[in-house]
Amino acid sequence: MARAGDGAGRGFGRSKGDIGRGCRAVTGAGKISLALGGGAGLGWTHIGVLRAIDDSPLEIAAIAGTSIGAITGASYAVGKLDYLEDMARNVNFRNMLRFMDPHFKRGAVMGARNIEKELETEFGQLTFEDLPFPVAAIAADLRTGDTIVMKSGKLVPAIRASMSLPGIFKPVQHEGRLLVDGGAALPVPVSPVRALAPEALCLSVNLQDDFLNRSIAAGIAEQGTKEPNSLAIVKASVGLSLRNLGRYSLALDPPDFAMSPPVGHIDIQNFTRAEELIDIGRRETEKVIPQIMAKLAERSA
Repeated sequence: MARAGDGAGRGFGRSKGDIGRGCRAVTGAGKISLALGGGAGLGWTHIGVLRAIDDSPLEIAAIAGTSIGAITGASYAVGKLDYLEDMARNVNFRNMLRFMDPHFKRGAVMGARNIEKELETEFGQLTFEDLPFPVAAIAADLRTGDTIVMKSGKLVPAIRASMSLPGIFKPVQHEGRLLVDGGAALPVPVSPVRALAPEALCLSVNLQDDFLNRSIAAGIAEQGTKEPNSLAIVKASVGLSLRNLGRYSLALDPPDFAMSPPVGHIDIQNFTRAEELIDIGRRETEKVIPQIMAKLAERSA
């Protein structure tokens, strides 16, 4: 496994009639697959990743995404990355209020009705089968603990389930399951995307690995200074758990190339730093693209 740093969509403007035309049988030879990890506000990094790939000779065979990775991957596949990027770059506290849907019953702070409306505006009645290449959204079943890979049927309920942060958004009842954010089970979905495009080289994007900077940003100072407050301890502890879960999942099924963008200095709950995160995603991807191209050249030699 190679690590980046060691050493838009091409379908923009597709109509529904164009989406999926003659593309479902691709196995991925000569292409790459993307495993886009969860990360709440840090997920805008994925936009930069996809922009860099679009500016390269690389082609995408499949995308699997967890949480905001699912939203970004699906937006790219339907040709609406421009729409998502415009929204991301214009997020501020005031326009975030329109997504607020207080819902203090049934295990959630937010009911997510307004987010569902936004997803319906973006994706309408599109299904996974309509897309030009295979895409999967990852969720976790609270009843069984299973990782749920959604790759057929309507996009909106699958994406909504994948982004259902426990305790924040109401879980989704889907096909007899009680689904929450896929980050609780598989934060970086390498195995699912390998299954979608077995012959493709796999590039993973893990947004949870920069723990040192996340700890500092949370308020955990160097030894010898004043003790951190309880909020800082909770934030750093959650960050440590997320980092370790991401590392364990990648160790079980290593990708061909692994990116861990340096985004820990930004609070995971902060959705207002899109410009910086998109730039980081593009820059880090541009570092690894030559390595991927070299590997593809070896394969075809």
